[in-house]
Amino acid sequence: MKLPVRIAKILVQLSNGESISSSKAKHISIEELIKEKIIDRTGRIQKKLYLINKQSLSIYLKNNYGISDLEKYIEVSNKENVSRNELTAISSDSKLKKVRTFKGFLVNSYIPVEANLNNKPIILSFTDGIFKFIYDFENFLPHKDFTIIGIENPENFRCIEKQKHLFEDIKPLFVSRYPQNQSKDLIKWLQSIPNNYLHFGDFDLAGIGIYLNEFEKHLSNKSTFFIPKNIEILIEKHGNRERYDNQKINFKEEKIKQQNITLLIKFIHKYKKGLDQEILITKS
Repeated sequence: MKLPVRIAKILVQLSNGESISSSKAKHISIEELIKEKIIDRTGRIQKKLYLINKQSLSIYLKNNYGISDLEKYIEVSNKENVSRNELTAISSDSKLKKVRTFKGFLVNSYIPVEANLNNKPIILSFTDGIFKFIYDFENFLPHKDFTIIGIENPENFRCIEKQKHLFEDIKPLFVSRYPQNQSKDLIKWLQSIPNNYLHFGDFDLAGIGIYLNEFEKHLSNKSTFFIPKNIEILIEKHGNRERYDNQKINFKEEKIKQQNITLLIKFIHKYKKGLDQEILITKS
């Protein structure tokens, strides 16, 4: 059993000679400490807790929870980013707190990408079939001339060379939305950099919902939704009726400010079809 941070804070107060209302410290660990006569509970109506023996508390916490320093335990437990070695150091338990040791996201491009990493200039070069993974994304800053293109589907991310005719007017750095548990890192990074964001996803109601709910609402004016010029023809010829029938709108159409998205929705409703972005790998 792990010691809750709120109980650890109460134990720090008791160690400092304070008394705590018993009603504010209800937990099995407190009851055990009372049984061990390390904490005393007194009072008839409003019961109070007092620490009897500070040294005994230290020994008890070390033996039962592996905690050698309560204040350090609280500090590390409250950290947003914490390593397993830090957890082991303060509690002898590397699984005390869920730790994401694999943060970041994949990037790809068909041109060299100029960037800064930890304030040092770097150039990312790409080879077909090999992606790069940005781990230290908080300190990764692409040159301002590059447009960040978020790709929804793995196949499109892998085959960007076959789609470069779509992005001839910009210098692209492609980022992958998958694996999806990394998407919060991607949003956090996009918010922190000045580069414009272009979302390249499926041309259906679900794809529009992903853009509006996961990206546009966080990035506001620096984000746009990519739509090819011949989208109506593509939807009519290659669209999927099931994608339309099985999807529900999870956004309010009247609140959409980007006219190209409004036009796309019009075509989707007109033909009652949705279109996978993979069609653009082979169709110009």
